[in-house]
Amino acid sequence: MNPNVLEIEDLRVSFFSDEGEARAVNRVRFAVPRGKVLALVGESGCGKSVTSYSVLRLIRKPGRIVGGRILFHGADGVSTDLAALSENDPRLFDIRGNRISMIFQEPMTALSPVHTIGNQLEEVLFTHGKPSKAEARARVIEMLGRVGIPAPERRYAQYPFELSGGMRQRIVIAMAMLSRSELLIADEPTTALDVTIQAQVLALMQSLQRETGSSVLLITHDLAVVAQVADLVAVMYLGRIVERGGVREVIKSPLHPYTHGLLASLPGLHGRSERLPSIPGTVPGLFDLPEGCPFHPRCKFAKPGLCDTGEPPPETTQNGRSVCCFRAAEMAELLK
Repeated sequence: MNPNVLEIEDLRVSFFSDEGEARAVNRVRFAVPRGKVLALVGESGCGKSVTSYSVLRLIRKPGRIVGGRILFHGADGVSTDLAALSENDPRLFDIRGNRISMIFQEPMTALSPVHTIGNQLEEVLFTHGKPSKAEARARVIEMLGRVGIPAPERRYAQYPFELSGGMRQRIVIAMAMLSRSELLIADEPTTALDVTIQAQVLALMQSLQRETGSSVLLITHDLAVVAQVADLVAVMYLGRIVERGGVREVIKSPLHPYTHGLLASLPGLHGRSERLPSIPGTVPGLFDLPEGCPFHPRCKFAKPGLCDTGEPPPETTQNGRSVCCFRAAEMAELLK
């Protein structure tokens, strides 16, 4: 059996308009090992969600996958290139929502406002199996209880608008976990929650992941969440992976200036009178990509004539980690 449940190789996703081709995901490569949590991090607009939607083939026109492979290695020993499947391929319908499930970012848009909680969760079971109505109801109520929903029998008959934001998020998690999938994709699962509910949801995800032995691809911009739950991290900037490695190593000694900037901007590490550091500038538009390293306009370590010309830096290995930086060999010293 392959040690990875998911391997993304040279993935390219573009959106086409009258202005031209916008390369939202550009030659992305990473793997999610079995039973592990890999976090994909970066600022808004870096391509994280587009990458996760590509795995389940949820990219809609004018976007499409233009290259690369998305290899799903099932527990049955069968490997499938999801990028090569047509939208109507029965293998895709068997995998989507069953063997790979997803927790969407905003539960109010992921849940139907005109169907009860019970009906929506039961649909997962009826789509991928043939339980009786009584069996489906029992499994749904059991899962609602396991994700911490009080009085699950009553919530079963309620509608999403009758529940709080934290409870709706738990409903979405319950929906994703009902199928006991091999890979769970969690797209910013705690963004809209307060810190107390966020901690509860993260603890719940960790508990269910350990219990089922599933793998998790966690999409987030919050490095504090990454440090709490992830085993591996891939840092994304402007559609590219700029650094990959173990969470402890990356957080303790980042090798890419962008990773260093994200870590430095975390609150709680500075004196009361100090201004919170931030990365200057914003993520460039996809129709205005800089030459050379995509991060060089915002990087204080950029070297004229090296970082601002030609093609983006290639992926190299430094201290057992992958990093894309023209000055990668120097960064360990420069970032101290």
